Amino acid sequence: MSRPKRILQWLLAVFMTAAGIGHFVRPALYVALIPPFLPAPELLVYASGVAETACGILLMVPRTRRWAAWGLVATLIAIYPANIYHAASGGLSSPDLPPAFANGTLAIIRLPFQFVFLAWAWWYTRKD
Repeated sequence: MSRPKRILQWLLAVFMTAAGIGHFVRPALYVALIPPFLPAPELLVYASGVAETACGILLMVPRTRRWAAWGLVATLIAIYPANIYHAASGGLSSPDLPPAFANGTLAIIRLPFQFVFLAWAWWYTRKD
């Protein structure tokens, strides 16, 4: 693997692990983003937190890198409806959301970046 790709692998792993841990540190923030039509919002927040954390860590293990990358791809696809809901609702009014997250504009800007992360994770599903 090239040096830039390895550096970006570490960066993605750290970012996803930190994001996953965030689900446990501030779960109410993430619960507020879950669309009301989905059941068990807290369970979904914790499950996505486990997935992001585990895949972020396993992305750094050569034997599990490809599986972890596929797991990140699946997780990013699975959480996209919450991002759409957040953007489509024009922002969410919740005491658990900091102003930057409550702002619908930030949510709309975040939507295309999900595809960047999806492509970034997919890059590691391929053999070197």
